[in-house]
Amino acid sequence: MYVTSGSALTAPSTDAAAVVAELRDRAEIADALYRFGLGQDLKDKELFASAFAADAELDFRPAAAKWGARPPLMSGRDTIVTTILGMFTGRVDTTHQVTNARIAVDGDTARLTALVEAQHLLTADPTRHALLKNPYDVELVRDGDRWVIRRLVIDNTWFVGEPTAIFG
Repeated sequence: MYVTSGSALTAPSTDAAAVVAELRDRAEIADALYRFGLGQDLKDKELFASAFAADAELDFRPAAAKWGARPPLMSGRDTIVTTILGMFTGRVDTTHQVTNARIAVDGDTARLTALVEAQHLLTADPTRHALLKNPYDVELVRDGDRWVIRRLVIDNTWFVGEPTAIFG
């Protein structure tokens, strides 16, 4: 699940063009995950949708299993956007913080692992909340000059609060 290579870049330091290209890819790869988080936090449909490939999959089942929930595998960008934003907009305020990103690029595909701390508060009663620390395993594909998520698996290391109040 984790990207565990012993260095950040694979391009030889003597090849400036290759280093720049790899750094651009890595920035765009990380940005796909940032668009995922901020799109949710702002309830911005366009920004959130821009994180995903049309045939993307979002698998929240490993995380939800920690508190006994059984959500379906979400398939397709439109389904993911409609489901997540529909579940949160007007009901749940969120903040997502991405840390410890590790990236491996292989041509037009990439793998990203990161830790995401996600705070969820019920809008009507902010005393009901769930704070989650989730490892993310992300497969991405190149889409022109940017990268998009093809598959995202979210696990959970720990949580506090009431995830069932947020997610059901």
